[in-house]
Amino acid sequence: MPKRKKTLKKPAKKGSNALNIIAWILAVIAIVLVALIGGYYVGYEDARDEIVKKERKKQKKRLDMIQKLETTAHKKSDDSVNKRLKELLKKDVVKHEIKIEEKVEAKIENQKFEKHIDASHEYDIASLPKAPKREVKIISKKPKLAIIIDDVSVRSHVEAIKSLNIPLTMSFLPPSKYRPNSHTLAAKEEFYMVHLPMEAKNFTKEEPFTLRVSDSQKMVQKRVAKIKELFPSVKYINNHTGSKFTSDELAVNKLIYALDKQGIDFIDSRTIGTTKVPLVMKNYGKKYIARDIFLDHESDKEYVIEQIKKAIKISKAHGTAIAIGHPHENTLLAINESKKLFEDVELVLVNRLY
Repeated sequence: MPKRKKTLKKPAKKGSNALNIIAWILAVIAIVLVALIGGYYVGYEDARDEIVKKERKKQKKRLDMIQKLETTAHKKSDDSVNKRLKELLKKDVVKHEIKIEEKVEAKIENQKFEKHIDASHEYDIASLPKAPKREVKIISKKPKLAIIIDDVSVRSHVEAIKSLNIPLTMSFLPPSKYRPNSHTLAAKEEFYMVHLPMEAKNFTKEEPFTLRVSDSQKMVQKRVAKIKELFPSVKYINNHTGSKFTSDELAVNKLIYALDKQGIDFIDSRTIGTTKVPLVMKNYGKKYIARDIFLDHESDKEYVIEQIKKAIKISKAHGTAIAIGHPHENTLLAINESKKLFEDVELVLVNRLY
């Protein structure tokens, strides 16, 4: 028998096996990546949905709170003005008078101030100076009452006064180291007065710009010109303290002459019963205008309300009246609570009084 030829097996190619292995590895990696990416997007969508839900929940909570506040706001309207006044007045950390023993060079924030609780700093005698005698008139029109708020000097005063939403005449003290912005605050108002410091008989805590009996005519005119420069729109000035100055005829004459040159009228705060302002005004042929009543000779709120009633009575008797108060908490609260009383008079700014 012929011998069969042996068929030789071809050896497997090593290269093809390696490629297969690499292909399998790549396939596995692709599967893993797909799984990871899919999981990421699924998780992202879930997280995003959760955040959206939380934000919507917060927004709903806010809306519910706003609605609740709006619903209850009307119930509290009676107390809102008084509460706002108290909050504004609490901001007033700058008080009216600096303690004598404090050094001028000390920093403002380290100064200690005395708080005025009444209007007694305006005059120097035991009994309150009475209002000038006036002719009783038969009034055909509604009587007019002007309330001047003296000592206005800081933003909290202005905000508290304006929050009352009634015509009150603000009389600003000239600027000082401790109240440097009084003139810039006044500049924002359509109408205002200046509360000019004048020499008193006993009061020692003088403000800057204080006029003294010994001042020359030139000095008085210089001071008044400076006031006009700081308060360019001022048309009326009344005196801060000034019991000694206004009781001296020559001193008053110097002042009225200087004011007349600047087109400014004077309103006598009547800090002393022997004031010479009526006599000097008569000599100049000018109308004498003066305070009829102080509202806050005492600081008690009920006392201020009674003084307001008296002011209204005076305006009814004479056709007009001028009351003076200060930017103290109880004074402004009393004015706010007297709005019903003011219906019997026309409450006006002092430039609309005559």
